[in-house]
Amino acid sequence: MMKKLGVVFFLGIVALAEAQEKTADIETIEFQGKFIATPYKNANQNITVISKEDIIKSPAKSIDEILQQVPGMDIRRRGANGVQSDITFRGSSFEQVLLLLNGIRMNDSQTGHNSLNVPVDLEDVERIEIIKGPAARRFGQNAYAGVINIITKTNPGKRVKISAEGGDFETYGFGFNAQLGNEKFSNSLQANSATSQGYMHNTDYEIRNVFYQNKLSIKDGDIRLQAGFSEKKFGANGFYASKNATEQYEELQASIVSIAHQQTFGKLRLNSNVYWRRGQDMYLYDRQRPEIYRNMHIGNNVGGEVNSSYSWGLGTTGVGVELRKELLASNNLGSRNRFVSQVFLEHHFSLLEKKLNITPGVSWANYSKEGNFFYPGLDVGYNFNANNKVYGNIARVHRVPTFTDLYYVSKTEQGNPDLIPENAISTEIGYQYQNKGLLAKISGFMRNSRNSIDWVKKTLDDPIWYAQNVGEIDTKGIELELNHRVLSWLKYSAGYTYLDTQFKKPNDLVSRYVLDNLKHQFIAKLETRFLKYFTNELVYRYNDRVNLGSYNLLDEKLSFVKNDFSVYVLVNNVTNTHYTETFGVQMPNRWFHIGFSYNINIK
Repeated sequence: MMKKLGVVFFLGIVALAEAQEKTADIETIEFQGKFIATPYKNANQNITVISKEDIIKSPAKSIDEILQQVPGMDIRRRGANGVQSDITFRGSSFEQVLLLLNGIRMNDSQTGHNSLNVPVDLEDVERIEIIKGPAARRFGQNAYAGVINIITKTNPGKRVKISAEGGDFETYGFGFNAQLGNEKFSNSLQANSATSQGYMHNTDYEIRNVFYQNKLSIKDGDIRLQAGFSEKKFGANGFYASKNATEQYEELQASIVSIAHQQTFGKLRLNSNVYWRRGQDMYLYDRQRPEIYRNMHIGNNVGGEVNSSYSWGLGTTGVGVELRKELLASNNLGSRNRFVSQVFLEHHFSLLEKKLNITPGVSWANYSKEGNFFYPGLDVGYNFNANNKVYGNIARVHRVPTFTDLYYVSKTEQGNPDLIPENAISTEIGYQYQNKGLLAKISGFMRNSRNSIDWVKKTLDDPIWYAQNVGEIDTKGIELELNHRVLSWLKYSAGYTYLDTQFKKPNDLVSRYVLDNLKHQFIAKLETRFLKYFTNELVYRYNDRVNLGSYNLLDEKLSFVKNDFSVYVLVNNVTNTHYTETFGVQMPNRWFHIGFSYNINIK
């Protein structure tokens, strides 16, 4: 069946490609890696870019919700509208995906549950760049199965945007975005808040973000500052311990401050940054009776990196160094710290009139507690012409356990200080066709993981989950994507991901996370424009999980945009589907939203 589906999809690509103008120029999106900026058409990995236009039209209320529309990405939400979500990719765990904000690491050394605590609202995001597959040799820890880079920007001029929304369950939101500056020095200040009484008992929430950034242009480069703070307070009915723990409560904070510099000196390009990220996590088993059980974790990551690339006769060579200190103070996990040193090396060169692009690379990392790790990899791509290319890559990755994996203790969980890092070898081969109106991709991938870390129990009736190295997990899959603008007012896209995960665990263990992975995923979008100012987008998603069954979801957004004013009506879960994405947490039924925004240009 899978072979037939692949053949049908490939023939469809060919037919559509022949129907397009063969001399059309490829849309060139510059994808900024750690060392080397690469045009999208020359990238030798499976890359997805979510543009500002995509974000505006999408029936998504938060960053995690728009990521759910990317084939291969599995966002397992607890609650709605960005309250708490785990990022997984092509059958990975939530610890195996790296999240960046303007290139700065946001992952939490305490736990991957907190990775999506970023101090920006979806409405203020310029674009999101996604690397599908391993990228540890470029980014280090957590870039095991994929990388997400959330990008915001400043704009010249003086303008203020105000926004507001309301919805079911006494849901309200307010936003403010001010841009001030010129081509030399530009500033942006964003502030957002959202509240809701929740879609069921004890799922109320309050979310607040404040984010400032600026850019100072210098000769052949720029200096950028960003500083942000995020706070979430929410009822966590059944989110963690068990379905019966209906009174759980959590407060999360995340802060980020960074200064980045990039400049070109002839053939030499330098990128550097220093950063500090602070995370705070306060959990109550019973929000009305905090004395029963309370956790408080405060983590700090402080680091800096210098990356360079040099173009010469044999290609472009990139070299980078990163130093990072991770600290944690916790009443449960104790006082923990680790120091991380990383060195990166990559070289890009082209052959056969620049049709064959090859990028080998390797990185070395030293963890003060866990030792040394090497991350080698190779990317290869061949452009048949301006529209068609094939690519392949292979890489080895490791992941060091989080402090929660190692030391967490509760009535239902037991960490394991004897865990060893997990590792994998990942490969992917793919074909891509692109012109101005059409993007089509097909790829096959494998990830062979060893010493995999999971939380397990001996029997279903056992009250305690134990962190263990459970052995081998082999994941194979195929992914198909099609994005086609048929007419100026009509556009559709579709994506399908199939995963076959073989969990070679001992027969007497029950898995907590691995068996929640997707087996089939289908995503389709239909965008229509009409009456000059109106846009409607429908997003359909089908998810079939190994252990939780399948469900269908339909989201809808109708937008009116004229000059500086816009208004929308958004409906999540139009068909009122009853479903769960993780841990048996009931997700919301149909949810209506209405909102507006207005831009004020200041002269």
